[in-house]
Amino acid sequence: MKAFLSALLLAAVAWLPAGPVAAQAASTPQAGRDYVEIAGGKPWAAKPGRIEVAEVFGYSCPHCAHLEPLLKPWKAKLPRDVDFVAVPAAFGGPWDTWARAYFAASNLGLLARTHDAVFAAIHERGNLPRNPSAQELATFYASYGVTSERFLAAMADPKVDAQLQQSAALTRAWELEGTPSVVVAGRYRVLGKDFQDMLRITDWLVARERQAAAKP
Repeated sequence: MKAFLSALLLAAVAWLPAGPVAAQAASTPQAGRDYVEIAGGKPWAAKPGRIEVAEVFGYSCPHCAHLEPLLKPWKAKLPRDVDFVAVPAAFGGPWDTWARAYFAASNLGLLARTHDAVFAAIHERGNLPRNPSAQELATFYASYGVTSERFLAAMADPKVDAQLQQSAALTRAWELEGTPSVVVAGRYRVLGKDFQDMLRITDWLVARERQAAAKP
């Protein structure tokens, strides 16, 4: 009987730390499960001493619209050495049209007024189609301080062509499977179970990049 009780006690003692240790291991992001390492990846705009977090999105993507309200408070708390960049996906077809609209609005200084408004127009009010013409977009943006003619010209600007080409190249280099996607330092594509988990993993990868940069 004593031998049996001793065995039970030893088993209990051996079992006790396993729970917390297993939980800690599960909470630490793992390559292949929580993020994908990108071979030969690079950031959208490499800056010395800065860590870039890129969100690749599409205005017509409903999941991107759902993520947007979570991004705002999260971005407000990012460390000072982190640059957040929004990159419109250029998968071709309507994706490229929306990307052109985003870059044109950015180059015209309209994003602060129009970014949320575009999501709302598509996914809440339904007064912008998911596959708009350039003229429909120009008419929409004309409500935000620019003529439709000027917006059309901005969409056709060679600078927007170059930005679109960069987006398309990084879309391939980052091995994106859809939107929204988050890429840290051009090197890690975040996975995650849900949006909150994606942001948790992103924070961990940012800290990892900072520690790596601090090593001699």
